[in-house]
Amino acid sequence: MRKPISVKVLIASLLLVLTVIRPAEHAWAQDDQSGGPIYVVQEGDTLWDIARRFGVTLDDLRIANNITDANQISPGVELVIPGLEGVEGVLITRTVPFGENLRSLSRRYRVPVDALVKLNRITSPRELYSDANLIILEGDASPANSSRLGLAPGQSLLELAVAQGVNPWSLVSANQIRGTWDAIPGDVLLFPDESASEGPGGLPGQIQAVEVTPAPIIQGGTAVIRVKTRSNLEINGLLADYELKFFQDEDGDYISLQGVHALKDPGFYSLTLNGGTADGVPFNFSQMVFVRAGDYAYESLVVSEATLDPENTEPEDELWNSLPRPATAERYWDEVFVSPVSPLFAECWPSFYGSRRSYNGSPFNYFHTGLDFCGGVGAEIYAVAPGEVVFAGELTVRGNATIIDHGWGIYTGYMHQSEILVEEGERVEAGQLIGLVGGTGRVTGSHLHLEVWAGGIQVDPMVWLEEEFP
Repeated sequence: MRKPISVKVLIASLLLVLTVIRPAEHAWAQDDQSGGPIYVVQEGDTLWDIARRFGVTLDDLRIANNITDANQISPGVELVIPGLEGVEGVLITRTVPFGENLRSLSRRYRVPVDALVKLNRITSPRELYSDANLIILEGDASPANSSRLGLAPGQSLLELAVAQGVNPWSLVSANQIRGTWDAIPGDVLLFPDESASEGPGGLPGQIQAVEVTPAPIIQGGTAVIRVKTRSNLEINGLLADYELKFFQDEDGDYISLQGVHALKDPGFYSLTLNGGTADGVPFNFSQMVFVRAGDYAYESLVVSEATLDPENTEPEDELWNSLPRPATAERYWDEVFVSPVSPLFAECWPSFYGSRRSYNGSPFNYFHTGLDFCGGVGAEIYAVAPGEVVFAGELTVRGNATIIDHGWGIYTGYMHQSEILVEEGERVEAGQLIGLVGGTGRVTGSHLHLEVWAGGIQVDPMVWLEEEFP
């Protein structure tokens, strides 16, 4: 004879059933359960912006949400994001800073790598470029503060944990690795630390932040790479094919000022940082950054054929380009560059930097390497910043020319002068008279041609006359 079920047993059984069938709080659902993730429209959003942010077409987004008029969306409206079957929850986006990769983002947000790959439709780690949009679920957006530890060569994870006074298995768990043996020198590991501040997850804890400005970098512009740190570092780097030279400022930060050539093709390029911390932890990190077009004008000029003859131009170019390559460790300037001409001509520019040029009917395969200022023969020319004169002489294309070294790989050049008033090796101050405007070299009339070099590349002087670097 079957015994009657007690009330206690019945209640326990019901609770067990409810626990099993209750929807999981974790955001990742099975494919056959998902109705698709949603995005809550924010103030200022447009349907086109949302489609671009989540990597879907405008038509697919409209169809998925039965939208007939793309202009009729308002803050608070919930939109289904198509193409993410198997995912449920509210989607948000975060900007990927420099210093993060797929592994570090997975650890920071406690989201499996394959989940991040699916959410962001990643086919290559290169797609997590600096300032890219990272799609995550709202519940994953506020990770706990963590400190970052790096393994030194020959150091085990167990030794690292003991040295830092943390449980080695907490490191294993927090970093989604298989065991204490599953870490390599240079690997950046996270461990919970409420007193820590957020930093670049792909770089050691001694590096507090890496700032790359402007973002995006501009073709023909000056990129400023600032590595904020709390200790001394050995640091080198590459931006595309440019070797970065770092200098330490008064705050202890490491700074590199690097020009990007005006004819550099717009697109994505790798920015790599490598070196070691004071305690011997190596690092080698690379992430893509975007270089956008400078939107320069086109000019056609008629000049003396002698100034286009390769027998004259090639040796002169080789000399001129070699002069601004050394990077002096001392920084001589500390303010915005001053105007190289009197107030009468300070805002008169017959030609701007970067314009694509045709000479005597040639293709537009030349570009204007500086900023031209108006001025008749004999008008005064001033040094734009303190520095040391490294060249003062007569050239065929550039005429009477002067180059000044301002330190940290920054140089200025002054061309087409009627008279040079300084000598090589002379120290000059900002606003000091250094020459007179002329019409020597490859010109169509008298003027001053001003060049600024950063990291061995000619960049837009106008920015240096308007902004303070670094």
